[in-house]
Amino acid sequence: MVAATLAIGFISLGVWAHHMFTVGMTSYANAFFVASTAAIAVPTGIKIFNWLGTMWGGKLIFKVPMLFSIGAVCQMLIAGLTGIMLAAAPFDWQLGNSYFVVAHFHYVILGVIVFGVFAAIYYWYPKVTGRLLSETLGRWHFWLFLIGFHLTFDFMHVPGLLGMPRRIYTYDTGRGWDSWNLIVSVGVVFQALAILIWVVNVFRSYYKGEIAGNDPWNAWTLEWSTTSPPPDYNFATIPVVRSARPLWDLKHPEDPDWKYE
Repeated sequence: MVAATLAIGFISLGVWAHHMFTVGMTSYANAFFVASTAAIAVPTGIKIFNWLGTMWGGKLIFKVPMLFSIGAVCQMLIAGLTGIMLAAAPFDWQLGNSYFVVAHFHYVILGVIVFGVFAAIYYWYPKVTGRLLSETLGRWHFWLFLIGFHLTFDFMHVPGLLGMPRRIYTYDTGRGWDSWNLIVSVGVVFQALAILIWVVNVFRSYYKGEIAGNDPWNAWTLEWSTTSPPPDYNFATIPVVRSARPLWDLKHPEDPDWKYE
């Protein structure tokens, strides 16, 4: 996993022109950026299989942070597949200035990064504030946001394939884009409603949320071994770490798994 992360960081230095196949680069430059963009899919695939293997080997609890995490992994796979499509210079030549690229880009930014950020907020909010976010409102947030996201960005690929250019604010009717753009716009309404629910959840839970306690997730890592919110000094004494799950070892000394000296 660490090697894959380093490989992505290194290879990404050489993919900066993979949406510039239409600017008139030489065939050698095109070939280089095609190869580098395709190569970055290999360590990315390693990451996805690592996450899937972690979930496969674990006992999943489908709380809101896990729902957003699963959504991010699934959408990263789809974003990667459309990225490989756009890595092919002839395909990118046709669609490089279309809504297909907009859909792919937002699959990465919104479908992966924003979903991951929401997973982190729901997970660490109790550590920061001492109170849990509402699970009910969180599920409404997740499902509305997921439905809205896919209504918008799944269907945005289609007008791109039909030739709709990006960076336009209006277009003539009768080009076959109208119905697809209506679906895209309806998805935005779902997403906006989801964000509104999240904002209400954040402020409501800050004052009236369930008290989280030190460790509401029965977690492995040491930030949950102290109070929520943590004291200014974090730990009175530096904890000794002897495994990949130090807090679990403290809570369950009878469990020998994962321990090493």
